[in-house]
Amino acid sequence: MRLAVLADVHGNLPALEAVLADAERNAVDELVVNGDLVNRGPQGAAVVARLLETGARLTLGNHDDLMRMLADVDDALPEEFHRSPFWRANRWCAEELGREGRLDVLRALPMTVRVRPKGAPGVLIAHGSPRHYREGIGPRSSDATLSEILEMHPTDVLVGSHTHVPLHRRWGRTLVLNSGAVGSPFNGDGRAQYLWLTLGEDGWCPEFRRVAYDVAAALEAYETSGYLEDGGLLARLFRDEVRDARSYLVPFQMWAETSGEALDEGSFERFRRARPDRFGPVPPWPATTASVAP
Repeated sequence: MRLAVLADVHGNLPALEAVLADAERNAVDELVVNGDLVNRGPQGAAVVARLLETGARLTLGNHDDLMRMLADVDDALPEEFHRSPFWRANRWCAEELGREGRLDVLRALPMTVRVRPKGAPGVLIAHGSPRHYREGIGPRSSDATLSEILEMHPTDVLVGSHTHVPLHRRWGRTLVLNSGAVGSPFNGDGRAQYLWLTLGEDGWCPEFRRVAYDVAAALEAYETSGYLEDGGLLARLFRDEVRDARSYLVPFQMWAETSGEALDEGSFERFRRARPDRFGPVPPWPATTASVAP
């Protein structure tokens, strides 16, 4: 059996199409999309429509739920997300999904998906962790955290996403993996990245796929959709993260909170000056598709 787990598409249709084509060429048997289908990128409605065509199993990501909370004016969401100019890009994406009638798809997404071939090790898939879609599993996840998660949600293979960085780790008998990101990787390689699992006699064998795609077309969509103009600084940060395969928003947020700064153009320029290490030249990544061993 060949299982493909992709996640964090974030409204990047060209990246998604490239990954779907790669999975089809490799004769995938089952496809799971592990949350964050939408937001960040301007083609969220088209991404949802395309995924529905594939018959893939889907999970709920934090950005998918954010779109629902914005559309429903959910009181659980801090007021700044509904009103602040900085978060306008998120509202733009929620409005686009609403116009195209795709919000109900997001409302119905489950938190987890299990793949259990008869007589084979089981795979549990959740956007962050099975406990919460924001609990990303990464290199800094402590032994205690993994122990708690797996005690609550025992499985042979645990697959998370959310961090935008692939991960391969063992915890006891459990293989712990992170799929990486299709639409906006944060590991310095801008190719669309996803997880391939092959079931053999010795269990599930993981492989990390990096798929070349038309990044220029993805970046152009920010301009032609009106998203970049209407979404302001946040939309620009999201675009630059796709372009550079680096995380900009979260480090900026953390710096602003620590420094007592507002989230605006002026504070971002001060952040750039304070942290020039985050904005150095971006090395070119290969323009070919490759498989990276764990």
